[in-house]
Amino acid sequence: MKELAQKISEIAARARTEEDLKMGVEPLIRERLGVQDGIEVQPEYEKQTGFRGRRDAVYGHLTIEYKKPGELAGEDNINRAAKQLARYLEKASDDATEEALKRVAGVCIDGKLIFFLRYWPAELTHARPLRVKRQLSLFNAEKAEGGFQLLGPYPVTSESLEELFRYLSALRRRPLSPEPLAEEFGPGSQPAQALVGAFYQALTSTDSGLVKALFNQWEYTFGVVYGEETVRAEKDVPELARGYGLPKEAGLRYALFAVHTYFALIMKLIAAEVLSLQQGSFAPSLIGQLPAMGPVELKSQMAELEDGGVFRTYGVQNFLEGDFFRWYLDAWEEDVTEAVRLLATRLSEFEPTTPILRSGEARDLLKKLYQYLVPRKLRHDLGEYYTPDWIAERLLNQLGYDGNPDVRLLDPACGSGTFLTLAIDRAREFMAARFLDRDPLKRKECAKKILRNVVGFDLNPLAVIAARTNYLLAFGDFLRDVRPIEMPVYICDSVLTPVLQKKAQQKRLSLFDKAQDTDFFFLPTSAGEFLMPKAVLDKGVLGQVTAMIESCVEAGYKPEEFISRLRREVTLEPDGAYSLLEQLYAKILDLESKGRNGIWARLLKNSFAPVLQEAFDLVAGNPPWVNWESLAKDWRELSKDLWVNYGLFSLRGHEARLGGGKKDLAMLFTYACADYYLKPKGRLGFVITQTLFKTKGAGDGFRRFHLGEEGNPLRVMHVDDMAELQPFEGATNQTAILILQKGEATRYPVPYTLWRKKVSGRIPIESSLQEATDQTRRSHFQAVPVDNKPTSPWLTARPRAIHALQKIIGLSDYRAAIGACTWMNAVYWIQILERRSDNLIVIENLTDVGKLSVPKVRAAIEPDLLYPFVRGKDIGRWKARASTYFLMTQNPNERIGWAENEMKARWPHTYSYLLQFEEVLRRRSGYKKYFDPNRDPFWTIYNVNQNSLAPYKVMWRQMIGTIKAAVTGPIDDNYLGVKTPVTQHVVSFVSFCDLEEAHYFCALMNTSMVNLISLTCFTGKSFGTPGFMNYVSIPKADFSISEHCDLARLSKHAHTAMADSKTKESLLHLESAIDQVAADLWGISDKELAAIQQSLKELQ
Repeated sequence: MKELAQKISEIAARARTEEDLKMGVEPLIRERLGVQDGIEVQPEYEKQTGFRGRRDAVYGHLTIEYKKPGELAGEDNINRAAKQLARYLEKASDDATEEALKRVAGVCIDGKLIFFLRYWPAELTHARPLRVKRQLSLFNAEKAEGGFQLLGPYPVTSESLEELFRYLSALRRRPLSPEPLAEEFGPGSQPAQALVGAFYQALTSTDSGLVKALFNQWEYTFGVVYGEETVRAEKDVPELARGYGLPKEAGLRYALFAVHTYFALIMKLIAAEVLSLQQGSFAPSLIGQLPAMGPVELKSQMAELEDGGVFRTYGVQNFLEGDFFRWYLDAWEEDVTEAVRLLATRLSEFEPTTPILRSGEARDLLKKLYQYLVPRKLRHDLGEYYTPDWIAERLLNQLGYDGNPDVRLLDPACGSGTFLTLAIDRAREFMAARFLDRDPLKRKECAKKILRNVVGFDLNPLAVIAARTNYLLAFGDFLRDVRPIEMPVYICDSVLTPVLQKKAQQKRLSLFDKAQDTDFFFLPTSAGEFLMPKAVLDKGVLGQVTAMIESCVEAGYKPEEFISRLRREVTLEPDGAYSLLEQLYAKILDLESKGRNGIWARLLKNSFAPVLQEAFDLVAGNPPWVNWESLAKDWRELSKDLWVNYGLFSLRGHEARLGGGKKDLAMLFTYACADYYLKPKGRLGFVITQTLFKTKGAGDGFRRFHLGEEGNPLRVMHVDDMAELQPFEGATNQTAILILQKGEATRYPVPYTLWRKKVSGRIPIESSLQEATDQTRRSHFQAVPVDNKPTSPWLTARPRAIHALQKIIGLSDYRAAIGACTWMNAVYWIQILERRSDNLIVIENLTDVGKLSVPKVRAAIEPDLLYPFVRGKDIGRWKARASTYFLMTQNPNERIGWAENEMKARWPHTYSYLLQFEEVLRRRSGYKKYFDPNRDPFWTIYNVNQNSLAPYKVMWRQMIGTIKAAVTGPIDDNYLGVKTPVTQHVVSFVSFCDLEEAHYFCALMNTSMVNLISLTCFTGKSFGTPGFMNYVSIPKADFSISEHCDLARLSKHAHTAMADSKTKESLLHLESAIDQVAADLWGISDKELAAIQQSLKELQ
């Protein structure tokens, strides 16, 4: 390319006109381009040449315009030439729509300078592959929202000509973007079914010890990453099997390992092809060569790829370290040969320069491709959700990260690398804005800083390959400045690795005497535990030691020979470190002799990355959202001390047993990462569940915001509450963004931004931050603990409303309960068909009301245990009705089912009905958990006592934000006579013996004040639970107080108005009057009441 640049320079020196330049340069371009299938050369004007490509190519049209040598000198001349070229491109696009404009590009050259013009959508703001000098928006907004962007001008050099030939090459190949890739390689496609099928067959039939070792280690990691979620995902295997042509009985782990291997191979080939571009436009294509290779040569080339040799040749040292997906080389069969050939053939039709030419669109390439390859239901059941870019952008903005390459940023759960690539994009923009990219030395220095300071960890081996690939795409042409490089993305456990050294101390007594004085870390794996002396990490020679282990194993060194060499090359203290390393080497050598080696040395190097990294200025990411009980058992055990030491386990006894202690891994992840990785005054930004700020019990320890008893305090700087947006694809997660700073205590109130949608529907996952902002309203609230305990749930509202609500918040004089829990509704929820003359009631069970299937049974039973039943959906504000019936098998005085002898004697027909369901009733999870199957009757249910049968109740639904309470009383039923209704376990209630008191209480529960407390202090499943009564100071009714009498009277009127359609117009006036009386009772001023009502209106 240097020779071509020199020839063009010589032609420009002789040329006098545009035509002279074109006649001299055009043949050189055509000669260099060669015969390119799918590219049509079209002379357009005397000084232009058009190149038209295939219809589905990256670019459909490229215009090269020639100018008289020297004509591009000066700002005005460049602008004039750019506008003229833009008009030509608009005509070439056939119309001015954004999609059409994105498929045209232009080049202008005068022999000395060259510039490029391409359409750039307005929402894409990250850095470009060449250094950007300016952007020209040449079209008005009516034609397109974006504009043509000018890149250059640049001197005509080998580098700028490389860019020219990238554009020309892009005319003949399909864009390397998710949709066409998914179409060609997704489930149901020929390459997918051929290769995944071949992988699955090889995996399930091989005798290779290495294949089994790699699969076992992947399975071990799989268990840690996905925990108990795999049980739920088992039911999704048939859909996965259908898409890839696998047997119906395929196991989840084998099938998913085959698909992961397939996806990993696609990523490796794409990465290798993109890397080859750094060698020049005409560097040999790896993918292009594979289809023509014979079986032996093909396998050899794939071995070179999987060993990382291809990447090392291109200057990337560690692209495939710790990779489990090279196993198929040891189970290679003819069908694998043909399938790999087919994959390479189809991949060769795609343009590897797409991530460079259209970087904004290619950024989500791997994230979206994986979403196409693995069914959504399976991904979600495994807890896999990708962070939308706009949320990541918002988080980085809130952290204050502007791309300064001197700032150290870590994503400790990097997934496919969303935060890392955005950080690199910002670093490019930071450099361009300060012209740092124009100075080769400064550019090289900045590239080194990016590699040193933008770092990612993840435990998922597939995610690490994806993140490394995306990092590579984002790093792009920086690679030429700094190779060889080590990519700072490591497969490791961000939480446990730094504490394993402490756990290791407990193991010392089992070691031989020589190592008794040696500190070490240990790494648990499927092949046992590997011990690494701490001295190796402290001295910074981990990479050297692991590389030596690998080379010595390959060369057949005996353990004593390895140690002899190690002592000569590496000095370690204490001397026991050598004894531990000899033991480590012997273990890996033994695995090699059994055919089970291949990754262990490289895995060790990656696993201890968290210990080797210096502290960071910023930690950003989306940590795993996994409940404690869903974590893998081994991981739970290893991490238990951490939960306790950080104060995250705060519940004891019965409360924890009932589920109040449901902890989320995001809690531990936040504390551990702030502790291990942040510098003093450093900031952490995580996408976490909003429930951590709102739930009592599970979130209490988290809201201490202190790293244990002796560690640093954490200051919450800001929270974005996006619970209503539900921004993750297909998920109902309650999302929030937390920003905190290490080393300062949290000061209340905390700034708290509530995001609300302007219209219904989800925000598209591919939206830009600006688009998401335009589709939402943001209320700038404040957050304070709901009571005087700093760990209590947060109250979030406008400042004046918070001040008013604090007058109300406190312990109520009333206690709430919940309705009956059966764990098998289809047995206990009843439809009455008739009352027989012998007074028996003919019933049918409702079989459509539970998750578990039970047979429909018609029976005649005694009426005594049947009650009118109010379901959650039957309750509204000021109105509740019984819609069906409930079989009350519980003795309300004993809190267990009626004794068997009593049931047989008093209600034999009911006993006969229940006997038909004995087997399924004994299998109920709650029955087995809370009762003794050997002692307690199998029809025993839960949450039934004397309060359940009280004559009057005030009921309200749980799990909805607003409180909608209604009074219920005895019902004169056609079948049962006068009976008090009962309700279900998702309904809270307070029982009363006096109707007036019930109405007094109901009036206060329906006030704006109580509803605002509910909406601002609670979330999700915590809405409306009995614990809510701990936060609303409703005094005991005293009808000597006029306000109490007024509230009871107004509640009665409200119930009447709700029941009579003719008087519903007066309901708003009644509710306003109730608010006013309640405000007087609680000492709330008119202005404060108005602030409360306004805040409530915002939330509703």
